[in-house]
Amino acid sequence: MNASIKGIISLSLCFCLVACKTDTIGTYEKTTSFKKQEWPGNDKPSFTFNIKDTDTVAAYNIYVVLRHTDAYRFNNIWLKITRQGPDTTYTQQVDLRLAANSQGWLGTGMDDIWEHRIPITNGSTKFRRSGDYTFTLEQVMRQDPLLHVLNAGIRVEKQP
Repeated sequence: MNASIKGIISLSLCFCLVACKTDTIGTYEKTTSFKKQEWPGNDKPSFTFNIKDTDTVAAYNIYVVLRHTDAYRFNNIWLKITRQGPDTTYTQQVDLRLAANSQGWLGTGMDDIWEHRIPITNGSTKFRRSGDYTFTLEQVMRQDPLLHVLNAGIRVEKQP
């Protein structure tokens, strides 16, 4: 391969990397995996990200991200979600719908794995103070450990 083609390929890769770069919290998504596809009640994954002063005026959508197999036996999942910020801590218990009897699984699926991105706020929200924010997820289902769950996490998207 000659030098000019290598240069064009290198330059193209640089443009792709720059184009894919997000700002401080343009989009934050992180999940944790569970061993043996089981989510024990005492396993409370936490996810921390930083909001800078310039990000406090932006609006955000916040989602729970959940992946499970087709063998998951419930239409929903109950979670206790704690949001700890620089000045407050807030806990909410939510019942997230994963399936409907008439439609089946509501997420996106490939083979026997299903992924859900479910909003946990009514509309957008703002992080009014700069600093670290931590979201902690706790499954509070009657089955412990909760079987056939692959991953759970948080997605935070800055609105354009």
